[in-house]
Amino acid sequence: MGTNGQSGDTAGGVRHLVARVVPDVPSFSVDTGFRYRVPEQLSVEVGSVVRVPLGPRRVRGWVVNVTEESTEGLKEIRQVSGDRAIFNEPLLVSQRWAAQHYVTPLSTLLAKSGPPNLPRTLKKREHPAVHPDLPPGVLFDAASAIAAGHRQPVTAFVSSRRDLGVEGVVAANRSVMLVAASAVEAVETADSLSHLGSRVILVDPEMSDRAITTAWTRAITEQGVVLVGTERVAWWPVADLALAVILDDGRRGMKARQTPTLHVREVLLSRAKVERFTLASVSRVPTTEMLGAGARLITDTRRSWSLVEIVDRTEEPPGGGVVTDRVRAALRGLVANNQRAFVFTHRRGFAPAFRCIRCRTLRLCRECGSRATNQSVCPRCASDLGPCLECMGRQFEPLGAAVGRVVEELGRAVGSEHVGTIEQGRAVSVGTERDLVGMSGVDLAVAVDADGLVFGTNYRSTEDALRLLARVAGAVGEGRGRRTMVQTSQPHHPVLAALRRGDPSEFLENELRERRRLGFPPFGEVMVIEVGNAPQWAGERVAGAVSAPALALGPVDAFGRVRWLVQGADLAATREALKAVVQELRDANAQVRIDVDPLDF
Repeated sequence: MGTNGQSGDTAGGVRHLVARVVPDVPSFSVDTGFRYRVPEQLSVEVGSVVRVPLGPRRVRGWVVNVTEESTEGLKEIRQVSGDRAIFNEPLLVSQRWAAQHYVTPLSTLLAKSGPPNLPRTLKKREHPAVHPDLPPGVLFDAASAIAAGHRQPVTAFVSSRRDLGVEGVVAANRSVMLVAASAVEAVETADSLSHLGSRVILVDPEMSDRAITTAWTRAITEQGVVLVGTERVAWWPVADLALAVILDDGRRGMKARQTPTLHVREVLLSRAKVERFTLASVSRVPTTEMLGAGARLITDTRRSWSLVEIVDRTEEPPGGGVVTDRVRAALRGLVANNQRAFVFTHRRGFAPAFRCIRCRTLRLCRECGSRATNQSVCPRCASDLGPCLECMGRQFEPLGAAVGRVVEELGRAVGSEHVGTIEQGRAVSVGTERDLVGMSGVDLAVAVDADGLVFGTNYRSTEDALRLLARVAGAVGEGRGRRTMVQTSQPHHPVLAALRRGDPSEFLENELRERRRLGFPPFGEVMVIEVGNAPQWAGERVAGAVSAPALALGPVDAFGRVRWLVQGADLAATREALKAVVQELRDANAQVRIDVDPLDF
């Protein structure tokens, strides 16, 4: 409910309503906002979009506080835009937290809670009744408890199923938010809930601004709905939100690439604490960050991916090509039986793994243990790689390959008419991670090179490798003889052991212990600072902002930018100090990107 600027007589004299407004200016200097008098004819509340004078200009702004006090010397709000506030006080708490955590001006976050156009009042829809007596889905027990008024703890469900079982929450006339990693998966999720009719509100990035604004307005006004979308909806206010579900919180689509590098998981963890709704994730491999936040782990009784056959590449002669004889034979048999296969290789631009030609041992850095390339220095720590650690050999061959090379080699092995890219739709389709979206029901999946994933240059490499390989195995349909073949030179690695078991629980427990030992997230913090067009004084200013005992590594040149890596148990003081540095750099026409808890180094 809004309040207008009606004045009143108090012991302190005549007082009026005063609104504190954060103007739409991308600067830390306006984070606290400015005080404006609320004219008597206007009605404002926290979250109202307004137009205010700022120097010689009139700019958009957002109301973050309304009080009654003296208005002497204050300028007036000129206009209220739209029919609705775009956030409320609980949501504002999370927005302030995110601005601090991601080192970004508050104004850049306030706009994310609103639609692309100004919201207008809509006539409420009459929704059909919901019958929650469908076959129990993954979240059935939690949804039933929520419907009965019992908030549930944060939970990570190990499952590949999309029959979520949220009907109980909707039947109780409470709302649900479902966040998918891609638009395709958001549409698929909405389609799986088609029996709920008009209660499902889909937000597809391909929709027009008008349609997205209508979806936003419905979500904030109608109870008992299911809001389905990608990362943008994580900031939306939802009427009587009782349950938010992240579908695969470890996927790259859950984290923004550009500043602010918001992660859906962190946004909803904050919102759930403040707004008191239940948060859950559903994925084949939950993130250690979700478990580190206290989520209980519940494993589905069904296996989340197909049976996995490990193909040991150390048993083959050197120079054997992209795939082994075992894989070639399997693909020939599949083609002869008119079946389908998906052959997964690294995404374009991914540096392949190398192995020693003499002893066939994977090449690793002797200093940091990460996957090494065919170059003379480590791509992660810049140490001299030297010869093979096992036999001192100095010749190495690649294990990974791009799509074109794999198609060419498999074409020679099973017939070029049977092999092609995903778009060509042949019996043997070769693709990358982007092709996994919507991929299902194949008879055989092949991972050309697991080692290039497992031995990456990031502390998240092993967890990400298991998650990605589990998705590859998840593309295989159910049925006898269907399986996934994974090529590796490290057949006993914990990632591959978890993949064979079909259960990530033990792996994640061990990963959490290792993260704690090393002080990596979720038990410590990591931040990457990148500056393009950096002035000469940038390094000194960045180093000065890093507070002990945090450690700053760098600067190094990376793709035309200067880069620092900052690590510490708590970077709160560093974040605060960085605000002034970031603003100073941007004022000097430098391009600054701060990546909090980066997915890549």
